[in-house]
Amino acid sequence: MRLSALASAAACLALTVSGCAQVSTTSPASARAEAGHGGAHGAQAARLGTVDCREAKCIALTFDAGPSENSARLLDILKEKKVPATFFLLGKRHIDTYPELVKRMAAEGHEVASHTWDHKILTRIPDARIREELKRPDDAIERLTGRRPTLMRPPQGRTDADVHRIAKEEGLAEVLWSVTAKDYTTEDSALITKRVLDQASRDGIILLHDIYRGTVPAVPGIIDALKARGYVFVTVPQLLAPGRAEPGKVYRP
Repeated sequence: MRLSALASAAACLALTVSGCAQVSTTSPASARAEAGHGGAHGAQAARLGTVDCREAKCIALTFDAGPSENSARLLDILKEKKVPATFFLLGKRHIDTYPELVKRMAAEGHEVASHTWDHKILTRIPDARIREELKRPDDAIERLTGRRPTLMRPPQGRTDADVHRIAKEEGLAEVLWSVTAKDYTTEDSALITKRVLDQASRDGIILLHDIYRGTVPAVPGIIDALKARGYVFVTVPQLLAPGRAEPGKVYRP
């Protein structure tokens, strides 16, 4: 029993992205396999570019909780390095404070998604509040970019059956991650870089936060090192293609 309890505790620590709940997830490779050889369709196909992650060694850079005063510099870096990213944006004090940066993200080919309106832990609030936390940022992003998000990331990665159901009703898939630099614990850009490189693997989804001082300075080194290892950077939709994110499902490598 003692060994079993220790194993359970270790599993819980490893799965903090899901609040130690039993969450069924779909990997990018599974999403691609489920799509078969039919390819993507319509507007989704137009956003895929030429990257085929069934063949290429793909990895996705994602940034939570922006935009912020650091986001313009980050966008400059991504443009210079020719790297697309996926931005999971907060509404209150972020989307409503930096609307021009939201427009720029979309205009420069990045995937613009939601990290809720006010970073409430969705598993701790009533259904009506969950719906509001999901709907408000989507409405704001659609007004600014002309495109409604299809992806969201739950704060702290905490999700459950109620969140899945409401996300499905709102047309949203949930995206977790496989690589975290825990950049909320340090301003040391070299350490942030090392943590990402130590965890990186094919089909990985990297979680960073451009709101923290040490993160954006780490991004050029992360990009250069991973490119040198043969990785191709893609958005989350590109990572899943020819599959596509299905509302109500949770995606994690």
